[in-house]
Amino acid sequence: MHRDVCHGRHGLCDAMKPTKGTELLRYLRKVEFEGLSGDNFRFDPQGDGPARYNIIHFKQVSQGVFRWVRVGEYWEGELRLNMSEIQFKLGHPQPPESVCSLECELGQAKKYLEGESCCWHCFNCTQYQIRHPTDETQCQLCPQGTVPDQRHTKCEPIPEEYLRADSGWAIGAMAFSATGIVVTALVAGVFLRHHDTPVVRASGRELSYILLLGIFLCYAMTFVLVLKPSDIVCGLQRFGAGFSFTVVYAALLTKTNRISRIFNAGKRTAKRPSFISPRSQLIICSGLTGFQVLINAVWMVVSPPSAVHHYPTRDDNLLVCSSSVNASYMISFSYPIVLIVICTLYAVLTRKIPEAFNESKYIGFTMYTTCVIWLAFVPIYFSTANNIAIRITSMSVTISMSATVTVACLFTPKLYIILVRPERNVRQSMMPVRYSAVRGPRHQSISGPTGVTSSVVGAGNLLGVLPPNHGMESGSHSDAGHSTNAANNHSSTSKQLTTRGTQTLNCVNNAEKHVTINNTTHTMGNGPHRADRTTPRWCVALNVGLK
Repeated sequence: MHRDVCHGRHGLCDAMKPTKGTELLRYLRKVEFEGLSGDNFRFDPQGDGPARYNIIHFKQVSQGVFRWVRVGEYWEGELRLNMSEIQFKLGHPQPPESVCSLECELGQAKKYLEGESCCWHCFNCTQYQIRHPTDETQCQLCPQGTVPDQRHTKCEPIPEEYLRADSGWAIGAMAFSATGIVVTALVAGVFLRHHDTPVVRASGRELSYILLLGIFLCYAMTFVLVLKPSDIVCGLQRFGAGFSFTVVYAALLTKTNRISRIFNAGKRTAKRPSFISPRSQLIICSGLTGFQVLINAVWMVVSPPSAVHHYPTRDDNLLVCSSSVNASYMISFSYPIVLIVICTLYAVLTRKIPEAFNESKYIGFTMYTTCVIWLAFVPIYFSTANNIAIRITSMSVTISMSATVTVACLFTPKLYIILVRPERNVRQSMMPVRYSAVRGPRHQSISGPTGVTSSVVGAGNLLGVLPPNHGMESGSHSDAGHSTNAANNHSSTSKQLTTRGTQTLNCVNNAEKHVTINNTTHTMGNGPHRADRTTPRWCVALNVGLK
């Protein structure tokens, strides 16, 4: 002020006499100088000196001894504390909280107290919830297929689960199927090598090859089932599972139906039944298989196959085909099941026909075993909805086991004759070794004029009935009450059997075109004319059965 008013003159000048208080205060606020302690002194805008404080703390330094201890300072707006010297509570160096409510932990949301904006209660979100990212007072449920992370701050996807090809379940199923494919290929090779032998021809070559194709497809389905689900893979699974079964059981049904019609027709007429040629059998089998193709085509149009995520529980994320979720695979299996039932009924109805002329007994074994396998599979399939590995493995193993049963029961006997007993792979051996009359006892075989041991089963058991004029029925009963009558007719019966044995051999030797019986030539079904009513019915059936 002196400098500004007096302009450097010593002492008070007239301008400072008198001095106004407001003017003096204005200049005093700007004063700044070094104090006696060496600190710089000045006034703040409010006219106060700088805030400088020593912070002391009264604490226990030893047992029963308390002392004031300097623990910090406040210097011109800056606080400096030595926290290690501060003792808030014996053994607790941290200062106590001085808030109404603590911050909520992870996975918790706030619930504010009524009338209090700074106080709240914390509540836990559920196991599958996180705190809402924008609203700290709400919890948010994670979508299906996701779970909260460890901090419960976001939802993370659950890893996909599906049957992997390198898992133990898949490797076991594929090993089983691969073995079956090798066996099927060997069987097909043997049949092709012995294509024109009587055993292969009598079994129906065309249907046998179709049957082997269906068996191969059944085994191959395992490799499709263990693939990672996708829309294309699901389509292959849906189509192949039912189609492979249909090929197998359509061929078996065609076989059993042919056998049944041949021998049932022999009871009523000497004419050859219709639609028993190889071409007819292929058409019938193709028609049965085509119906399954139609079912699959309609099903795929109405409900296209797709790979979906299935969540049986909150912790599961299964990658499966849509058909596995609602068990609609049964649509694909429904038609093959009908074929299995009908084929089983045919096998039962034709079970008493001599095995030398048909495969009914072996087809019966196949169907009975198949029914048992599928009765065991159905409850396993529906009870393993949450275990995708067991469900798919059980399906693939069931399909492979059904194919294995078919190979073992139908082709093993033929392979035994072809490879082990080739001497029996001749046309004459297609006739039964022993005679078993209808409702009568077994008799010894008799030798025909050609020297080939044969029997007259073609005359009776082949058709289930003997011509009535031969009187075989009365001489065949074995109950005790007719023993005398049987003894009296034994001589005539033996003579009739010898005659029938000769006629049977003539039928076999002339099956291709004509049959000579009692020095009379009869034209059979393969010739230009149908056989007339004088032709023995058993001979017609034998001729047809060996084609």
